[in-house]
Amino acid sequence: MRLKPLVLLLSLLLPCGLGFAAEKTVYGLHEYARLQELGTVLAAKLDTGAKTASLSAHNIKRFKRNGEPWVRFTPGSDDNDNTVIEKPLARISKIKRRAGDFDPDEGKTYTARPVIELDVCMGTALRTIEVNLTDRSSFEYPLLIGSDALKRFGALVDPSLKYAAGQPGCPNVAPSDE
Repeated sequence: MRLKPLVLLLSLLLPCGLGFAAEKTVYGLHEYARLQELGTVLAAKLDTGAKTASLSAHNIKRFKRNGEPWVRFTPGSDDNDNTVIEKPLARISKIKRRAGDFDPDEGKTYTARPVIELDVCMGTALRTIEVNLTDRSSFEYPLLIGSDALKRFGALVDPSLKYAAGQPGCPNVAPSDE
């Protein structure tokens, strides 16, 4: 008889949990992402184990514009024909080095990477996310989307799916944070 109150309590809480999950969007392990400013669609890997998003870039140079920090780079995807992009620098991210990437002579256990804000569309959701810039040419996917960005997208990642959201279909308007 003591189980009945517990079952009743669980049955009342269950719809709340389902309602919360219903507000999330299910994405696959890999998704297409349109980078609004770059005018390109890239295949991205969604990685809940990574905190930040990373975009493949070359010729990364920091500079000042009107006294403010900026960064200039060439996107590292095959779709870009040496287009140079300039964006305000949002911050510098410290990324933990992997064991094979650690140089004992240098003594640093992290790599400093410039971070910019980009408008990214996945499915029908358009969000402004922070993206660090690094050479990802040795990786299969030029864009990695980490947990900070996944939260902004309200994402649930099902690793058994690929390209669940289909081609990006966002209108060309200011990004939404809802």
